[in-house]
Amino acid sequence: MKNLSPRHVQTEEARRLGVPAGWYSTKISGTFVSGPHASEADCLRKIAQLHAQSSKASANGEEVASVVPSDEGHSG
Repeated sequence: MKNLSPRHVQTEEARRLGVPAGWYSTKISGTFVSGPHASEADCLRKIAQLHAQSSKASANGEEVASVVPSDEGHSG
């Protein structure tokens, strides 16, 4: 996956979206790819990990499945 960005979703927006507040990796379209993460640094690490997985799979001619939001880093 390429062109992922970290995005912080604050409490009010999180309630509106029906997701926990926190940091999410997002596509250019705004679609959440992973999260919530406890910090921007955690989110950036996940983006790097996803990019590495995507690059490795592309080199092997494999398809990479989309990642859905998880409870990773969520405490409550």
